[in-house]
Order: sequence, then C-alpha cells, then structure tokens
Amino acid sequence: MGGPLEGVRVFEVSQIVAAPYCGLNLADLGADVVKVEPPGGEGFRQLGAFVPGETKTFQILNRGKRGIVVNLQHPAAQALVHRIISRFDVFVMNARPGVAERLRVDYPTLRAYRPDLVYMENTGYGTTGPGAQRSGSDLAAQGYGGLIANEGKLDEDGAPEPIASTAIADYASGLAGAMGICAALYRRALSGEGEFIQTSLLMSALSVQNQRIARVPVADAIFQRPLLDAVAAARAAGGGYREIVEARTGATRGGSGKAFRLYYSGYRVQDGAIVLGALTRANQDAMRRVLGIDDDPSARPDFDPLDPALEAAIDAVRARIRATLLTAPADEWVRRFEAAGAPVSRVNLPEELADDAQVAAIGGMIEIEHETTGPSLMVGPIIRTANHPSGTTRPSPPLGRHTDEVLAECGIDAAEIAELRAAGAIA
Repeated sequence: MGGPLEGVRVFEVSQIVAAPYCGLNLADLGADVVKVEPPGGEGFRQLGAFVPGETKTFQILNRGKRGIVVNLQHPAAQALVHRIISRFDVFVMNARPGVAERLRVDYPTLRAYRPDLVYMENTGYGTTGPGAQRSGSDLAAQGYGGLIANEGKLDEDGAPEPIASTAIADYASGLAGAMGICAALYRRALSGEGEFIQTSLLMSALSVQNQRIARVPVADAIFQRPLLDAVAAARAAGGGYREIVEARTGATRGGSGKAFRLYYSGYRVQDGAIVLGALTRANQDAMRRVLGIDDDPSARPDFDPLDPALEAAIDAVRARIRATLLTAPADEWVRRFEAAGAPVSRVNLPEELADDAQVAAIGGMIEIEHETTGPSLMVGPIIRTANHPSGTTRPSPPLGRHTDEVLAECGIDAAEIAELRAAGAIA
C-alpha cells in the first residue's frame, strides 16, 4: 500500500530549496515526483560537493524522487514537455517571474495540454508590484521580510546577522506549496478543475511573523507604539543599523515582555542550557514552586506589566532564577520541572539528534541507500499517516538517472529519445 498521494505524478522543475522541499513532501506522501534538471545539474549539486555532483543538501531535499535532464532552453525540449505533461497531475516550479513564460512552461501554456493541471509556482516576491522582478533568495527574503531585524543579531561590525541556521522562508514556502497542491487535488477530485497556486518567499516571511506585522490598533497603541517611537528617535538622532536595532530590541524586551520571559526563555545550567516554555499562569506557578520563588511580583493578580517601577523587581527575580539554575545539571532540572507538569527542555545540538531516543521513537530518521555514496540516515516525513503510510526510502537521483525510463513511460520510443539526446534537448 502506498501513501495518500499514490498515483499522483508530479513534474518538478526546481532548484535550491523551496520547490525541492515541496516535492520532497509530496514524495513522502506517496506521489511519483520527477525532478527535472538542466544539463550539468541544478546548483545544489555543486555547492559543497563531497563527490562530483553530490552534496548533502541535494540528497536531503531530493530524496524520494526520480531524476531526468531536460534542456528547457531548447525548443525541442519545450515541445517534448508539451507532449508529455498530460501524463502528469502536478507541475512545480520556482523561478523569477517571466522565466516560465520564456521556457514555454507557464500555466496558460501547459493548461492547454492538460486542462485540469495543478500548477504551483514559487517566486521571491510574488508576480505583481514594483519588486516582482527582483531576484529572490532566502537571505534576501529574510532581509526584506523583516526576519533578520526581528531576530536583532549583530556582528562585530554592527551589521545584521542572518538567520543562517535554516532557510526559513524557503522551507515555509515549500510546506505552503505542498499544502496548496493537496488542497487543489482534493478540489479537482470533486470538480474536475485544475488550479494555479502561487507561493513566495516574501509571503512566507510575513506569515511566520504575523504577530509582529499585523496591525491591531487598540493593542498596538500599548505594545507596538513604544517600539516604533524608540526606532524613530534612533533614526532622528542619526543612528545607524546598530542603534536602530538596539532601540527596537530594548523596547521589545521592556515592559510586559520582561515578566513573561522570566518563564519563557533560555538559561544556563551546570552542564549546558535549558529552556523554560511556560505559556499559562499554571505553568508559571509550577516553575516558581520548583525554583522556590514565592515573592515574584508578576504572580500577583494586580500586577501591571507596563509599570516601569516594577522592572527592577522583575530583573531581581531573573537574577535569582539564573543563579538557582546554575546549581544543577540539565537532566536534573528537566526531571524536576516535568514532575511539576511544567514545559521544559534541555537545549540540544542538532548534529546529535539523529541518535536521540525520542527522535527514534517517532520515526524521525529513515535509512537511505544511495547508489553513489552508500548508506545514510535522513530526516523522515514531517507528517505520519496510519492507513496509507507516509515516507519514502528512495534516494535522491544521480544526475539524469531516470531520463530514458520516464520518457519511455510517457510514450517516447528509444529512437526518438536518441534523437533528442543527439540534439541536446535531453541528457
């Protein structure tokens, strides 16, 4: 028995992260995903290669797919796609607006050959407006979309530090694309109609920060106005990026946020660090009991988080929490807080999680055997389904591995495949 999307065929013209991650999630749900690469392969085959044409990032993002090489710059290759697209249910692409039209694989063109096609397009900044034609990347979207400034990290020169640990806008776009495709396939099953789906790195950056970006005037007058006033004052004083970010960070950490972050923050312990994750008064009360704190002003019913006179008292409580947590190792604090029903976790290194017992218990890692690089462990499907199991152990394809196989399935005979290869349309 295959996954929930067994029988769905996906034609993925992708590179880097967003669209490949979309395709990976569809493959984990059982779809037959065919990744289309240009001659020489997509960029992530070379960036950090440990053997020619293979990188860890490429193998991770393209697990579960078959791979073909089609030179979409070639008119014969474009005509080939028009002939075979009727064999596919879904088309996935990430590129700057206008590229699909130049390659003759845009939605109106392909829809003429497959009227009920589900087409997903990911761009950097959308397809309309003054910034639509800008070249997009996750880091550029982090900057434009406020993610970097929201994080507020500075390097030694006062320049912005990117969120380098993960391509958050890319990955969010990939998930959004997969969600949209699944919804469109469901609607098509009911109505017979296809769909044109658009995602963008900018929209993903906005979505994951909606609490910061949304405007609710009554609330903003209390919480957001002081922040914007502090930023305006820094700018008026001629401040640069460092001064602007520090003004914003200071305003964010003051007032109501200080008390909340007593029990929703990270702390050092004897052998590393833990995070406290209290989101309710009950959780906070449980943490106070574990820490032996009975005079926290933020626990009082009449506590005013906006009263500046109470900031010193909150700072004193934080200092006591810091000192107390340094008296025992992480496992001991996790045991105590969990016994009290309070959310807590040690701070783990991501490189060690493949061997973690809880990760193993949820099936977080799967074994893959790659024909070029051998055995590996990779992160498994982001969702698990019981009746139609999710997850695929098919490795990422070596460059062009399935070109002849896929074209033959689409009715292209061996003689024509040889002609297309000789002409440079495929490889």
